[in-house]
Amino acid sequence: MKRHLFVFAALFFISVNSIFSQSTTSVDIKTLKGKIFNTKEIKNDGKPIIISFWATWCKPCVKELTAISEIYEDMQEDTGVKLYAISVDNARSSSRVAPFVNSRGWDFTVLLDPNGDFKRAMNVVNVPHTFVLDGNGKIVWQHTSYADGDEEELYEVLKKLVKK
Repeated sequence: MKRHLFVFAALFFISVNSIFSQSTTSVDIKTLKGKIFNTKEIKNDGKPIIISFWATWCKPCVKELTAISEIYEDMQEDTGVKLYAISVDNARSSSRVAPFVNSRGWDFTVLLDPNGDFKRAMNVVNVPHTFVLDGNGKIVWQHTSYADGDEEELYEVLKKLVKK
């Protein structure tokens, strides 16, 4: 049984990892202003990228992004990371995302995936779900759920990544 789970986990990781290592993969999502944003545009000039799937109704998601926001400037200075927070709020509630984000003063890119297309492409089942991509766009770490202090683990992953 454990062997089957390991094989499944390995195949899952490989399939999700290939999303960004293949230049042909693209999903159209939206900016907070309603403009089309293609996921091919998720880049950071060879530096690490965080992709965090979240929703306004998800308390652990909000706690995670708030905690990351508090150390994001330091993360950027130390690692050059860029964070893309992908809201999975549906079409009915996505109009509340921009005011929600603005009220919190989050200083990272927030995008909308109201139909869940990008969420499905990344095999995200539950939020929060956070990915770290290296400078080549390969997924090197991912985490689901949130507990106090997880943002520090994320920061350590980023620091190790840029030291390589």
